[in-house]
Amino acid sequence: MIFPAIDLQDGRSVRLYKGDFAKETIINPDPVDQASQYEAAGVGALHLVDLDGAKAGKPVNVDIVKRVRAAFTGVLEIGGGIRDKDAVDLYLEMGVNRVILGSVALKNPELTKEVIAEYGAERIVIGVDGKDGKVAAEGWLDQSDVPMTELIGAMVAAGAKYFIVTDVDRDGTMQGANEALLGSLQDQFPTARIVASGGVRHLEDIKNLEKCGVVDSIVGKALYEGTITLEEIAAFNKENASC
Repeated sequence: MIFPAIDLQDGRSVRLYKGDFAKETIINPDPVDQASQYEAAGVGALHLVDLDGAKAGKPVNVDIVKRVRAAFTGVLEIGGGIRDKDAVDLYLEMGVNRVILGSVALKNPELTKEVIAEYGAERIVIGVDGKDGKVAAEGWLDQSDVPMTELIGAMVAAGAKYFIVTDVDRDGTMQGANEALLGSLQDQFPTARIVASGGVRHLEDIKNLEKCGVVDSIVGKALYEGTITLEEIAAFNKENASC
């Protein structure tokens, strides 16, 4: 699957450059309208990030997420600021399909294991963001010394399946995905499903990732730059719907 991304900041849809909150480009002042466009195109999947929530450590754009859920009928996942079980429950009860745990997976693994056990691997996704193979947290503001492989290994053992891996240095750069990192992680954890995030430019990048065993991708800037289209995403997702 290809998940087009909508990143929420100050009530707007934006894109950041290398995760820098100060380097934003406004994509759409009305993210609900943007989600409606994705619904009309039939893309079937949508990746939401509450950037304000990632900074605040708690959900911030809840009302917008509710309205996006009402406007978009496909698979909807949300990350950013989900640090406790109340936040997980809030989004899942709202009808969001998948909740992404990033910082909390690093800093509170026991809670993460608890919600995986309660809700299952199809609903709880682990976000693994960072650079140079090390995990970053708190909206990428806190770079740790924990290897991505250590976090993924612990969460695989806890029953997690989906891991959204973002190379912060690639995010928003249009330089292509970090195929070496993503392919290596997929090889090391064959029962996991590594999801590529950061730097994906076009369908050729996605096909190259598939050759590395990475079959899911998130696209952001490429969509707004026009190097991949909603029509291409919709066709790709329909073709691969049974995967």
